[in-house]
Amino acid sequence: MRIFYTITDSPIGKLLVAATERGLCAVKFVHSRAAGEAALRREYPSAEIARDDRRLRDGVTALKDYLEGRDFARALSLDLRATAFQRRVWEALRKIPYGETRSYREIAQAIGRPTAVRAVARACATNPIALLIPCHRVVRSDGGLGGYSSGIARKRKLLEHEQRRSPKSGKRA
Repeated sequence: MRIFYTITDSPIGKLLVAATERGLCAVKFVHSRAAGEAALRREYPSAEIARDDRRLRDGVTALKDYLEGRDFARALSLDLRATAFQRRVWEALRKIPYGETRSYREIAQAIGRPTAVRAVARACATNPIALLIPCHRVVRSDGGLGGYSSGIARKRKLLEHEQRRSPKSGKRA
């Protein structure tokens, strides 16, 4: 397997964007290029990994548009390894409107598994493509932020960023 990646700056921090020949397989916030490449090597130990900024240009453009609150109408190919349960959770997450949140319990109910709240949280934690599957929009039932693989501070920053650019806020700058 070959994986191509790039690192790009965003208003929220450095983003690693990676893809196989079939589609995007990783979108993660990273501290540096070296940390991003090391994470890819840990996750895909037998893959050939190479940087290729040009190949990932469309994905990077789509993510930057997304962060600016523009319509995310691009159909990006994805290459995700997931259980059926994870796929159901991730599809429910993709239905949460930009700038809004849902609780882990609401997601569990939406997929017809109202007692699977912890499993929903685990599916969020294993999400390989941050932003495209917006797990940062899932919060605790009491309104607390809960967890986030890139840290609570980044989750808070992402939610604030989206709320400022949400169509409902009236601000799109």
